[in-house]
Amino acid sequence: MPEMTTVWLVRHGLPDAVNGRCYGRHDVPLSAEGIRQAKNVAMGLAKESISHIYSSGLRRALDTARIVAEPHGLVVQTIDELAEIDFGHLEGLSYEEIEKRSPDVFQLWMTRPTEIQFPDGESFRQMSLRVIAALDVLLSRHRNQSIAVVAHAGVIRIILCKALSIPDKEVFRLAQRYGAINRITWSEHGPIVELMNG
Repeated sequence: MPEMTTVWLVRHGLPDAVNGRCYGRHDVPLSAEGIRQAKNVAMGLAKESISHIYSSGLRRALDTARIVAEPHGLVVQTIDELAEIDFGHLEGLSYEEIEKRSPDVFQLWMTRPTEIQFPDGESFRQMSLRVIAALDVLLSRHRNQSIAVVAHAGVIRIILCKALSIPDKEVFRLAQRYGAINRITWSEHGPIVELMNG
């Protein structure tokens, strides 16, 4: 039987009080709705044979991961490289504030988001390199196992784009709802995306 590694990619639940604000590394907790979404994910994955659960260290992902881990009796392991993009000086600001303070940055972000270097933050390319490096470590560590990774929309889109050979500039064509579940299996023949934004 061929070796197969399954990765469940879960987006965190709805965070609290982020309406209209830029939050990448801005560390916000889950809302009541986000907790409900995390519990739904936990129920959906409860019967899957998941051996390890990994998470971004940001609260909204880590709290989601802990809820998902409960039915499996697993301890969540955090990986900093699974964090959302670092928006630098823009963190925590409203989109209106960003447009007013930094119109050129805002315009580039809105029109060519994968090409911008955020002031005192990251570029999409930098984020992509760290996310794929972290994924490669997990895939080599967990051959022929099933694991769950709880992270952020940006992180999950990068992994899905890599699996589907989609160019970076098309990354935002992939929807990721709060509490979305994705499933990818890797074999010697490469990745197969079996579920997306479920």
